[in-house]
Amino acid sequence: MKGLDRNLPTWVNVGLLPLLNVVTALLVSAVVFWLIDVNPLEAAEILLYGAFGYQEGIGFTLYYTTNFIFTGLAVAIAFHVGLFNIGGEGQAYIGGLGVGLLCLALDASVPGPVLLLLSALSAALFGAAWAFIPGWLQAYRGSHIVITTIMFNFLASSLMVYLMVNVLREPGQMAPQSRALAETAWLPYIHDLFAAIGVEFERSPLNISLFLALLCAFGAWVFVWKTKWGYEIRTVGSNQQAAVYAGIKPARVMLLAMAISGALAGFVGVNEINGVQHRLLLDFHYGYGFAGIAVALMGRNHPIGIVLAALLFGALYQGGAELAFEMSNVNRDIVVVMQGLVILFCGALEFLYKPLIANMFKEKTA
Repeated sequence: MKGLDRNLPTWVNVGLLPLLNVVTALLVSAVVFWLIDVNPLEAAEILLYGAFGYQEGIGFTLYYTTNFIFTGLAVAIAFHVGLFNIGGEGQAYIGGLGVGLLCLALDASVPGPVLLLLSALSAALFGAAWAFIPGWLQAYRGSHIVITTIMFNFLASSLMVYLMVNVLREPGQMAPQSRALAETAWLPYIHDLFAAIGVEFERSPLNISLFLALLCAFGAWVFVWKTKWGYEIRTVGSNQQAAVYAGIKPARVMLLAMAISGALAGFVGVNEINGVQHRLLLDFHYGYGFAGIAVALMGRNHPIGIVLAALLFGALYQGGAELAFEMSNVNRDIVVVMQGLVILFCGALEFLYKPLIANMFKEKTA
């Protein structure tokens, strides 16, 4: 994993340092709460209860976590090849478009299981295609991936607005959204699955795409660390010149990594369109792509770390909404501040404690 100090034990790099960063972010958040005359302990209690204290809250937390796993993995795959894919927003948006177009075309004629499988493939294909173009421009034309992926986020947004307003809007409706999809295009909810085996669980948006996200995390681990393509990606990300000497073609590897990155981001469309919204609409992806950058940084670009970081961000989303509902002097902006602090300390200041910890281990081994 890039950025790790090889002189420190793995548990320090992937466990202790991220934990210290998160604790620091929460302590600074507590100061912010204190400054606006909010008891930090009471706020923490409400936030934790809102995220994990009851079944509906847990369902919402895991629903948000699912999207963050997809976008976190997407960013991590690009990181491993040395690219900063900041286009997860657009790739998730276009992935959802792929799901919507396929379901609108086939939901009346294709059996449910086949339709859901095709939806996932369509989400991956559309997301991969949207990421492939900036990857090609970077690999063969030298266009900076950050600039092009940001541009493609805007292009995706403009394209969706045009399609939803002029092409896909349900006839007779003013709202820019498509007709509702047939129930054959809906992913089963977790509370329905529990009900089928006689277990009562409160209703929430959580659906079986959570299992797809966990499968993607396992698949990403196998791909990056156990396959030839993963080895090539890590080699190019570590040293392109060495990769060339080893017979690897960096441009081809970049394209592969960006396509996989886009496909993973595109799966957000499965969770949102097949799982929750059941129609194509605007801004269903809002914020997941950018938060995926923080999830990947905090998770050290490793699938296990990404799953845990995604769970933290899912809890912040759900618990933060509960906090804004319960406390009159706390609004959604304060929740965004908390998320920003986590991003700050886990991203820009991720190595804040590394010199101190490294010195402690050096003195211990001297």
